[in-house]
Amino acid sequence: MLFLAAVGCAPRIEPGPVPLYSRPNWKPLRHFVDSAVKAGAAPGILVAVSWPGHRYIYGTGHLGDGFRRRPDQHTVYDLASLTKVVGLTTAMMWAVEEGRIALDAPVSRYVPAFDGPGSDSVTIRLLLAHASGLPPWRPLYLLGYSRPAVLAVADSTLLDTIPGSRFAYSDIGAILLTQAVEAAYGERIDSLLSRRLFTPLGMGSTRYNPPATWLPRVAPTEFDSLRNRIVRGQVHDENAWRMDGVSGHAGIFSTGEDLLTFGEWWLAQYRGTGAAPGQPAVSEALLRSFTIVQDIPTGSARALGWETPTAANTGSAFLSAGSVGHTGFTGTSIWMDPVRGVVIVVLSNRVHPTRANQRFAGVRGGVGDRALAALDPRLQRTASPAR
Repeated sequence: MLFLAAVGCAPRIEPGPVPLYSRPNWKPLRHFVDSAVKAGAAPGILVAVSWPGHRYIYGTGHLGDGFRRRPDQHTVYDLASLTKVVGLTTAMMWAVEEGRIALDAPVSRYVPAFDGPGSDSVTIRLLLAHASGLPPWRPLYLLGYSRPAVLAVADSTLLDTIPGSRFAYSDIGAILLTQAVEAAYGERIDSLLSRRLFTPLGMGSTRYNPPATWLPRVAPTEFDSLRNRIVRGQVHDENAWRMDGVSGHAGIFSTGEDLLTFGEWWLAQYRGTGAAPGQPAVSEALLRSFTIVQDIPTGSARALGWETPTAANTGSAFLSAGSVGHTGFTGTSIWMDPVRGVVIVVLSNRVHPTRANQRFAGVRGGVGDRALAALDPRLQRTASPAR
């Protein structure tokens, strides 16, 4: 199918300081996402791209069954695991920079209830690199019926392998990190992020637990048998739902426009250009340290919180060294290329009406390839035509 085909098959080109088009040709990208929607990859897809001094946002399809609105820059999506990087990793950077949390300290220093066998060997760094020895997931929502109860179950989760010996993407690890951040600041993570990130950056359509007034522009997700309805305006992730919708592993809702704002702020910190008055700031050195591949265990391409580009993930064959990104289960992604100064966001509700939909594979990487080929003239000369 067209939407599964990647644009580029050539080796990655390290771009250097190349001029990006101010008027790129977006037709191949639009055709790609239009075809993906027609093929059933998702009810609708929103693509948002930022490059120095410019933005491009394109939505196609509709919000969902019975929701005919076309996605646009104001459409609110459940970000799922983008919460881990936009929210949790950002908060962790602040905590490390301010001396509230040490990356190589045991998690139990900040979360004393995490005290099972081998827990003293689990550090904050290992949790951020998803190499803690914790299992990837547990149905915490069936074991605890309130936020404190779910946190207690997470804290009692036993390691299933030696810390540092295996990569295992773990929501449980992110829940522990959530508690560490909240302990460090004495504040729940939703309040912390609203106060220190979303409000100062003007991300007015980004928050946990969107209010009812937002509902007309919120994309629905899945039919949930536990809640006996199509979930819309409430977090899709069941464990986060039991946590009052507030966790570091899932729960944030946002728009393409707001995520470009976040990405542009992140790139400014990476490049050491600082923050505008009233905006949050992170030192260039600290932020860059979070983008370094940890190689824990050997061969893992994970940085601290972030993914880095590989042939197996959903970025693009053309991303430059130093790029980072992440995906979300609901059909979302963000990738940032600091060499080019490009942010690429994909938002969708590919789980609507069911997560059994397997047609979304390849969409995010295909968007990334076509976005970068539209912007970088050299990539247009090396890219293969879509099949």
